[in-house]
Amino acid sequence: MAKRDYYEILGVAKNASEEEIKKAYRKLAMKYHPDRNPDDKSAEDKFKEAKEAYEMLSDANKRAAYDRYGHAGVDPNAAGAGFQGGFGGAGGAGLDDLFGGIFGDIFGGQGGRGGQGARSFRGADLRYQMEITLEQAANGFDTTIKVPSWVECETCHGSGAKPGTKPQTCPTCSGQGSVRVQQGFFSIQQTCPRCHGSGKVVPDPCTNCDGVGRIRKTKTLEVKVPAGIDDGMRIRSSGNGEPGPNGGPPGDLYVEIHVKPHNVFERDGDDLHCQIPISFSTAALGGDVVVPTLGGKAEITIPEGTQSGKTFRLRGKGVKGVRSGYPGDLYVHVSIETPVKLTDKQKQILRDFEATLSAGGAKHSPQSKSWMDRVSEFFK
Repeated sequence: MAKRDYYEILGVAKNASEEEIKKAYRKLAMKYHPDRNPDDKSAEDKFKEAKEAYEMLSDANKRAAYDRYGHAGVDPNAAGAGFQGGFGGAGGAGLDDLFGGIFGDIFGGQGGRGGQGARSFRGADLRYQMEITLEQAANGFDTTIKVPSWVECETCHGSGAKPGTKPQTCPTCSGQGSVRVQQGFFSIQQTCPRCHGSGKVVPDPCTNCDGVGRIRKTKTLEVKVPAGIDDGMRIRSSGNGEPGPNGGPPGDLYVEIHVKPHNVFERDGDDLHCQIPISFSTAALGGDVVVPTLGGKAEITIPEGTQSGKTFRLRGKGVKGVRSGYPGDLYVHVSIETPVKLTDKQKQILRDFEATLSAGGAKHSPQSKSWMDRVSEFFK
C-alpha cells in the first residue's frame, strides 16, 4: 500500500511554516499517543505515521528532498530498482564514491566514504522583530528581549526515552547515521531517514518532550542597539539561535529593527526632513522661526520674499551614521499658510493690499509673471 503524503498526514499546506508543522504534529501526538490510547492499534499507527511525517518535514534538507522527489527522496525502501551491483567491486568503487559525494549533500547525507557515524548539523537561525522610535534609533540604547530556547528535558535527561528505557541502535542504518540507496544508475548516500543521522531510535518516547530530549523555554538576552541604526538593519547575536541536531553548533539570532514613523521628521539615510508652516506676513517680511531638532530647538532666519517650498539646511542636525560616525543634516521645507476665517475688515484690508500690488505690476509677483509667459508661449 502506497504511503500517504506527509503534508496530508499532518493536515497542513505544502507551504506551511516550520511553526505550523510543529503545531500540527503536537496536536496529533497528543491525540494518538499510545499512553492516551492503550491497546488501540489504530491510534498507535496514526501516532507513528504523524511522527514520521514530522521528522521529515521539520528537517529542511529532508523536506527539500521530499518536495522534489516524494517518498523516494527520503525513504531508502522507496528507491527505484536499478542495476543492482552494476557498479560493485573494485572497478565500481570510484564511481560509487563520486556520485555518493555529489548527491549525498543534496539529500542531507554525509557524502564520500568518510561519513561514518552520526553527523551533526548547525542549528537554524532565529529572527526577532524589534520596533523602536526614531529617537531610540538616533541615540542608541541597551535593552533585554525574551526569545524561545531549547533546554534539556528534565524527565528523560536529554535521551528522549521514557524513564526506565533507553534509546536503541537504529536498525535501518545499524547505528551509522547514514544509508546508501540505489537511485537508478547511481548509488546515493544520505542521512538515515529513521534516526536523522543520530544512529539511535527511541521506541518508547518520553511523554514530556515527545522523544525530542529537549523542551522549549524562554530566555532573556541583553541587546545593545547602536546609535544611528536604521529601519531594516539587523543585529546579530552569535550562538543564540536553535541548537544544532546531534550536538552540532547553534545558529544565530538576528534582531530585525523596525523604526516607527515619526510625527515630525522623515529620515532619509542619515538626513532628516521636516515641513514647517509659516505665515504669509513672515514669508513676505522675513523673520526668525523656531524649528525642532532631535537635540532640541534651533532657529532659522526667513528672508524677505520667501516662497512656499523653500528649503533650509541645518548642517549636523540629522542622525549620526552607524557606519560613518558622522551626523547627517536636517532639511527644513517651509510652506506658506493661507489665513482662514477672516473678518470683513481683514478681507477688505487684503483687497486694498491686492490693489496696491496690481498697481505695481509684475515686480511684486515674479513667479506669476514667469508662469504666465510660459502659458502664453504654450498656446502660441
